[in-house]
Amino acid sequence: MTRIGSSLFRWSLLLAVLTLTTTPCFADTVIFMGNTIGRPTFNRPVDNGNNTPTALSNLGTAVSYSLMQLTVSVDGPYVFSSVQNYDGFLVLYRNSFNPASPLLNVLIANDDNLDFETSGFTSNLSTGTNYFLVTTGALNSDFGTFTNTITGPGHINLGAPAAVPEPATLLLLSTGLTGVVIRARRSGRRS
Repeated sequence: MTRIGSSLFRWSLLLAVLTLTTTPCFADTVIFMGNTIGRPTFNRPVDNGNNTPTALSNLGTAVSYSLMQLTVSVDGPYVFSSVQNYDGFLVLYRNSFNPASPLLNVLIANDDNLDFETSGFTSNLSTGTNYFLVTTGALNSDFGTFTNTITGPGHINLGAPAAVPEPATLLLLSTGLTGVVIRARRSGRRS
């Protein structure tokens, strides 16, 4: 093998090893807009820094809210931020959100992140878990439009997760398709 051929072989081998051992980057950012005007209300939790909220607000007892369900494809830290045209407030729940029990399943809440009209936090999320982001106001009189941004190491799915067919459903589907094919063949023979 020539010197150039040997060098080319080594570089090709190195490139192949790097390609096979490198994990692809799946970082994602989603942005969505909404409003809290005329929406359902609840008594929001109190901001407790990076700790789980443990009390309900005496000022935000009937704040209107917008709810977004989400899941993630990779475990890790996800950054949530919201810009509102009012004094906004963000709350994140795990597994479910019940406005009648606002401290149940709550993970984190934030009032003023950078200034009066922003809210945000970072929270570690896990795959296979449903999360619910509540965008609301600090006071009962705080409502309006907002823009939320979520950034993290994996794909962020907004809305309910896609339904996965159960094995019995797939069996029925394949049985039905088999019947259609058999009937089509029999009809073809009679012609």
